[in-house]
This record gives sequence, C-alpha cells and structure tokens, in this order.
Amino acid sequence: MGLGQRETGLDRRRERTVPAERFAEAMSRLVSGVAVVSLRRADGRPSGLLVSSLCSYSVDPPSVLMALARSSRTCRELGTAPGAAFGVHLLARTDAALARVFAGSAEDKFADVLWEWDGEVPRLADVPVYVKCRTDAVFPHGDHMIVVGGAEHCALREGEPLVYFHRRLDWCLGRAVPGPPD
Repeated sequence: MGLGQRETGLDRRRERTVPAERFAEAMSRLVSGVAVVSLRRADGRPSGLLVSSLCSYSVDPPSVLMALARSSRTCRELGTAPGAAFGVHLLARTDAALARVFAGSAEDKFADVLWEWDGEVPRLADVPVYVKCRTDAVFPHGDHMIVVGGAEHCALREGEPLVYFHRRLDWCLGRAVPGPPD
C-alpha cells in the first residue's frame, strides 16, 4: 500500500496469521481481575456471567468497557440498545467459588448466592466493588460484543482482588512494596 492509503478492517484481518490457540495462550498470560456482570432478564429473573475483559474506560463521564461473548445468555439479554441497566461486581480473593458459579452455564446462577435487587439490577452481597451502569454503546467485534456502560452508582468495601492468570483464579498479588524513588 502506498502512503496515504488506508487499510480497511477486513484487509487487516486477512493479514493476521496468528493461530487462535496460540493467541489464546498468549492472552492467558495477561493478569486481570474478574467481575460478575448481572442484569434482569426479559422474564424478570436475574442473569449473570463472569468476565475478565473489563476495564475503566473514562472518568469523565465515569464509564466501564467490557467484552461479552455473543454466545452468552447475558450478552443476548443485554441486547444492543443503549440504556439497559446492569451491575459490575469486582470480586475479592475470597470469592473464587462465586466466580466459578458465574463462569458456569447453570440456568439459575443466583439460586445459592446472596443477592438483592438494586432497582432493576441484581446486586451481589459482600463484594469489594459494585458499579451500577447503563449501556451507552454496544458494538460487535469478532465473536464478542463490546459494551460501554455509564456508571450511575459505585459502592466500595475492603478486599484483595481475585486475580485471573494463566486460566486460573487462585493467584494472589500480595502487597505491593514501594520501590526506591526514581
């Protein structure tokens, strides 16, 4: 391509030659926190799933960005229209069992979990961070939907984060020790 010409997204995808398995293995080495995303289903019941593709997107306006597999029930329930309410629950190191519940495919993941309704959003009890959001933007990319959610409420409590690394939920960060000044 000459200077000044732009590639299309389709052109870039054709040039990618990294096998999916190799890429998945590489990304398994990225340390991330985990969160449960929850919402009210169309039938009025709670729905939720575990995500590791979540980040703070903007402080002004306060927003989160997450990637949800299109094949997940929760992604289908969230839909593509802006304005849907959902909750983001950052998990503590002690919440590994809770994480496994929401990583599973059970029809009613809330059956044996402590939670309550926060308006129209199922809110898990005793998690370190809860952020109530509404979708601001949803767009497809590959086999996922990218969701930007505007934060409406944020609740905090103490707790060390549950860390996902190399396909395991049992990693511990430990306390960060400040290094010498630059």
